[in-house]
Amino acid sequence: MANSIERPLDLLNNSKGKEVLVHLKGDKQFVGTLLAFDIHINLVMDNVKQMEDGEIKKSLGLTFLRGDTIIYISPASTALK
Repeated sequence: MANSIERPLDLLNNSKGKEVLVHLKGDKQFVGTLLAFDIHINLVMDNVKQMEDGEIKKSLGLTFLRGDTIIYISPASTALK
């Protein structure tokens, strides 16, 4: 996968339809399926769950996350192990 990434947004493109972990300002974490994003890294995700201490705190379903609140995005399969 790393060989196909030449620009930062390539990682997001490769993650569409897959589960990602998103860490926001204020130490909030969300896990869900990435559906879409734009150049501002605004995200649309489905099956979103707010995580706290590695456990599900709240289920949100379809969710929009503003790009200016995001600290990092990681493939959930690697981030939660």
